[in-house]
Amino acid sequence: QVQLVESGGGLVQAGGSLRLSCAASGGTFSGYDMGWFRQAPGKEREFVARISSSGGFTTYADSVKGRFTISRDNGQNMMYLQMNSLKPEDTAIYYCAKSSYLGIAPRTPSGYGHWGQGTQVTVSS
Repeated sequence: QVQLVESGGGLVQAGGSLRLSCAASGGTFSGYDMGWFRQAPGKEREFVARISSSGGFTTYADSVKGRFTISRDNGQNMMYLQMNSLKPEDTAIYYCAKSSYLGIAPRTPSGYGHWGQGTQVTVSS
């Protein structure tokens, strides 16, 4: 059974940076695309970024493009999200997720079968 554990969230001022980590254990990590999603209070969970199984292909939501960078280390079963130039609207619980399918993972939460517990990111103005 795959377990995903996020860390690195916290409180930061607007314009600041945070680096989220996702540690995976159990199951197969390297063969699947991975993604980051976030959910703000009263809103639906939304796509943030995804990375291919090899790490060579990445996709970002328009709202974070140019500010966030997703990466992974298959040797360590880790995934990361470097977040720069943070804005108050980035405030949310951030979740890492593992795709349910081989091949390119979708941008929708339904395409991911394994989720972490989430880590809170709060950006103050």
